Order: sequence, then structure tokens, then C-alpha cells
Amino acid sequence: MSLATLLLLADGRLPSGGHAHSGGLEAQVAAGRVRDVEGLGGFLRGKLATGGLVSAAFAAAACGDAGRVAAARGDSGRVAAVCGDAGRVAELDAGLDARTPSPALRKASRAQGRALLRAGRVMWPIPASVGRELHQPVALGVVAAAAGLGPGEAAVAAAHATVTGPASAAVRLLGLDPYAVHALLARLTTECDRIAAEAAGRYRDAVDDLPAAGAPLLDIGAEHHATWEVRLFAS
Repeated sequence: MSLATLLLLADGRLPSGGHAHSGGLEAQVAAGRVRDVEGLGGFLRGKLATGGLVSAAFAAAACGDAGRVAAARGDSGRVAAVCGDAGRVAELDAGLDARTPSPALRKASRAQGRALLRAGRVMWPIPASVGRELHQPVALGVVAAAAGLGPGEAAVAAAHATVTGPASAAVRLLGLDPYAVHALLARLTTECDRIAAEAAGRYRDAVDDLPAAGAPLLDIGAEHHATWEVRLFAS
């Protein structure tokens, strides 16, 4: 496994559209549920334990053994063959769709997945059979596999994105001290690692057996947010 590759995939500057989304935070700020760093911490912990676990599990499952095999053999062609299991990828995508009751969140997830796959295809070999309209966690797993990473690394990238995206948005939405926000992220690293390890340990599970934790307030907030004429973030 290349640590530099994992850092590249998890970098918020990757042109995958993540900067345009708040992870549901903008609606919660407007509702008065998140007002400061302490409130942001509660939001991030709740999101990590629910949507973060689901995202990490689906990213790990979509990555599967492909990245690990290729990393050991140095064989990018092997990655293209294995991560091109269109049936497994489609099944995972449908499973994640069923776990996303909000149409607004489904739209946002697919928009981010589409942008991530576009960036991934420029950098690594991803077969056309994978398609272009995947939920973001499934797309992340596919791209991680093509990059030579394994399910554990895909899960870490997914869990990391679950908290860093909203944290970055919080600085813009609430004018929070970026140093204090990053101190919060530093305190969450152990929890991120725990969630990622739990998710990665289930990457071979059947789709119906993967985590299905939900966050109804995020679903409701997303639907309200989608109706706003003026907003800072797409979701």
C-alpha cells in the first residue's frame, strides 16, 4: 500500500466536487442545531457513527481485494480486471441507494461519485464497465482499487471525508477558528480509525448485511435545503 496514494485520494483538493457540499451541515446550522465548535463536534461524531460507517463499509466492499492484489503484484491490469466486477459494483450501488431515503442526498451522492470517477479515470485505469453514475462511497472504493489500495485504505478515506468535508464547511458557514476546528478533527482521528476498521472488516459481506445506520434529521434537512433559493453549498 502506498501511503502517498492514500493521501492523494483523501486530499480535499482532489477535483471531485467535495468542496461544494457541506455534508448536511448547512441545513443544521440554519436550524440552530450547530452554532460553535462544541456543536460541530457533536454533529461530526453523530455523522461518523451513522453515515460515516455506511460510507466506509460500502467503499471497502467496492474496493475489495483488487487493490491489495495489484499492490502485491505491481499489476495495474489486474486492478482493471478485478475492480471491473460490474455486477458487484451495481449491487453495492443499489444497496446504498436503498439506504439513502432522501432524493436530495441521493442526487448529491451521485454528483460527487460522478466527479470522483472522472478524476480517478485520469489518474488510474478504471474499466468502462464500471459506469459513471455511482454513489460517492461506491465510486471511492472503485477508484481506491484502481489506485492499488485495499479495503482498509478505502474505508479510512471514506471515514476521513465524512468529517473533514463538514468541518471545512463549518469554517465558512460559522466563521469558526480553523485552528480550533482542526484540533477537533485531531481528537476525532481515533474514532475515524475505529469506524474504518469496523467497516473494512465487513468488506466481503453480502450487500444486505452491510451497515444501514441512518440519520433522519440529515434526510429531512437535505430535503428542506434543496428548496432554498439562496445557499452556500449544493448539499
